[in-house]
Amino acid sequence: MLDIYDDLKTKDHLPEIPESELSDEKVLVELAAIKKRLGDRVVVLGHHYQQDDVIAFADITGDSLELARKAAEIKNAEYVMFCGVHFMAETADMLTGPDQKVILPDLRAGCSMADMANRREIDVAWEYMKKCTSEKIVPITYINCSAALKSFVGENDGSICTSSNAEKIITWGLNQGEKLLFFPDQHLGRNTCHKLGIKLEDMVVYDPRQRFGGLTPEQIQKAKVILWYGFCSVHQGFNKEHIAMWRQKDPERILIVHPECSFDVVQGADLAGSTSYIINQIKAAKPGTKFAVGTEINLVNRLAQAYPHLDITSLSPYQCLCTTMYRVRPRWLLESFRAIERNQPINVIKVDDVTKKYALKALDQMLAIS
Repeated sequence: MLDIYDDLKTKDHLPEIPESELSDEKVLVELAAIKKRLGDRVVVLGHHYQQDDVIAFADITGDSLELARKAAEIKNAEYVMFCGVHFMAETADMLTGPDQKVILPDLRAGCSMADMANRREIDVAWEYMKKCTSEKIVPITYINCSAALKSFVGENDGSICTSSNAEKIITWGLNQGEKLLFFPDQHLGRNTCHKLGIKLEDMVVYDPRQRFGGLTPEQIQKAKVILWYGFCSVHQGFNKEHIAMWRQKDPERILIVHPECSFDVVQGADLAGSTSYIINQIKAAKPGTKFAVGTEINLVNRLAQAYPHLDITSLSPYQCLCTTMYRVRPRWLLESFRAIERNQPINVIKVDDVTKKYALKALDQMLAIS
C-alpha cells in the first residue's frame, strides 16, 4: 500500500497562483462572487484552526470528525471544499457519497503529527511487538492520521479515537486485550491512560527513529500501553513554565488546555479537554471569567472575539500557530473554486477502495463504542 503523501510531491498537483496583480482584497471579493454563483454545488467546511479570512467563507465550522460527519449528511452538493489538512479531507472522502468530490485547496496542507507515523513504520513495529509478547495487543489510532493507518487499525480489529472519546475507546481496547498500541500522539495517549488509572511506569514510548523503537522485548512484555513517539507541534509549544507564569501572574485565571499538550502541562492546568470541550467551557462561563487557553492561536483569538465579556488569552506568550493549516489561503481557495467553475476540479482527495474498506471498519468501530 502506498503512503498517502507519495503523490503530493509533484508540482502538477499544486494550485496555480492567481494573477499576481490580484490584491488580497480583490481575492476576497472574487471569492464571494464565485461562491455565490456556484451556490449549493459546493459546501465549504472550515476547521476551527483556520484563519478568519478562510472561516468567513465556511458554510460549516468544527473539528475534523464533526466536519466529516456534516459532509456525510450533505447529499445535494457535488463538491466538498475542505479547509483543513490532508487526513481530514481523506476522512470526508470516505464518508461522502461516491458521486461527491472532496477538494483540499492546497495539497501541501498536511499535519506534522500525522507525518510522524507511516504505514511501513507501523507494520515494522507491529511485527516486532508481536514477536516480543504472546499477549494480545489492540491498536488504537488517533483520528489525526492518514487513511492508511486507519486502515491498519481496521485490519487488526482496533479502533479510531478522537480527543473527545479517547477515554471510552481506550477503555474498550483494554477490555479486548492485555496491551494497547496507541499512535500517533503520545501525549493524548499518556494523558488519557493516566486519567483512567494506568501508571506512568506501565507506559513505554516506541520511537521509530531508533532500532526496535528503542524498546527491549522485556519492556514490551512489561508494558500495558505502548505509545508512539508522535506529537502535535502546536500543543508541544506549551510547557510547564507557562503554567507557572500564570499561577504567579494571575492565580484566578482558569488554565484550560488540549490533551495533546504534554503530561506536565495537562497536570498543571485546571481543565483539559478536546477542542469542543474547550469551546463549550468558555461558552458557559460567567461574565468576567478569565481564561488562558492552551491550543491553536487562531481558535484562541476567535474565542476572544466571540466572547468579549470574558478575558481570554493564550497560555503561551508566543503564538502557537498550526503552520500547515495556515497553508490554506484565500488565493488557493479561489483557484479551487475557479477550477470547479471550469469543470476541471483540482486537488481532489480520493482514498482507494481497499484502504477505505478497512478504515471505515475502524471508524464504524469507534462510532459503535462511543
